[in-house]
Amino acid sequence: MNNNKYLTVSAITQYLKSKFDSDEHLRTVFLKGEISNYKSHSSGHLYFSIKDETSKINAIMFSSSARNLTFNPSDGAKVLVVGRISIYEATGNYQIYVDEMIEDGVGNLYLAFEKLKEQLSKEGLFDDKYKKPIPKIPKRVGVITAPTGAAIKDILSTIKRRFPVCEVILFPSLVQGDGAKDDLVKNIKLADNYDLDLLIVGRGGGSIEDLWPFNEEIVARAIFNSKIPIISAVGHEVDYTIADFVSDLRAPTPTGAAEMAVPNIVDLIQYLDNLKIRFNEYMYRKINYNKLLLDTFKNSFILKNPMIMYDNKKQNLDLINERLNNLINNKLDKSRNNLERIIEKLELLNPLSVLKRGYSIIYKDDQVITKTSLIKQNDLLKIKLFKGDIDVVVKEVNNG
Repeated sequence: MNNNKYLTVSAITQYLKSKFDSDEHLRTVFLKGEISNYKSHSSGHLYFSIKDETSKINAIMFSSSARNLTFNPSDGAKVLVVGRISIYEATGNYQIYVDEMIEDGVGNLYLAFEKLKEQLSKEGLFDDKYKKPIPKIPKRVGVITAPTGAAIKDILSTIKRRFPVCEVILFPSLVQGDGAKDDLVKNIKLADNYDLDLLIVGRGGGSIEDLWPFNEEIVARAIFNSKIPIISAVGHEVDYTIADFVSDLRAPTPTGAAEMAVPNIVDLIQYLDNLKIRFNEYMYRKINYNKLLLDTFKNSFILKNPMIMYDNKKQNLDLINERLNNLINNKLDKSRNNLERIIEKLELLNPLSVLKRGYSIIYKDDQVITKTSLIKQNDLLKIKLFKGDIDVVVKEVNNG
């Protein structure tokens, strides 16, 4: 019997794989369907199936591609995938090697989300410098959310449990559907008129379509322009919306927002008790210190003998007076000596002093005569002596 015409399983599998790999129509395939049998391996690779009403294909997404996912895959999720079709030789099964995967029906929403996020980020709406501080102990908190549902129940119960003295004002709003964005903006602006310390804006979890009103530009700008500090509380911890980035604080869940909004009254009471203890200890130390200080003053030598302090001051005053008198006398003596020296100098310059020594002054017509050329025979002259004057007539002039 000739066995040469029989192929091995490996040979036929390799042949079929080569056919798959060489078919250009199978190199880039766009598929849509529902995820089933989903498994995330410790290596980071994702294993699952994609099925529709009648068929199923195995799929693998390697970790290098899986890290670019913008959602968490799960069984039942409807997805759009891009990949190549080939055969896995070990089992002989054909499968798709997925390069890209997004949720079905939300691809355009993700693109719009990223575009708006980039735009508002460039405008600075997400900058920390614009974030308003969250008050530590708010008296009045506003909540913008649906009036029914788990979100408002969780928020109210959490605030009541943690800080029952806080007043909560609900602003009922649409949080899903076509009119939700306008209703959210209306209530955010309305809240500015209620003297609130804090505002919570959010809703419970849902699909990206359900959460989309919180990705609208007009909602983001209304949050940014609000006078009130705002905590966003949209969906679950893995859900992020534009409202989260523009708000002053992002909470992972509505319950988390309520916990961030108000303090725990038990912690506050404990804190106040600690402050009371510390204050009492401080006052006790302060009183004891002042008592010791008072005792020191009471037992001081000066207070017990106040006249000693007066005597010391009186003695100091006498010393000061003595120094002052000495200073004045020295000043007077110095001034007197200076005056006497000046008088002596003036006496030397006084023409009467010269006359006193026997000299005289000759005047002609009230003019002092210093040489004989100024007089002639028969001129009337006046001679001034130290005591008295003499009138004379010139008989002869000798100019020799």
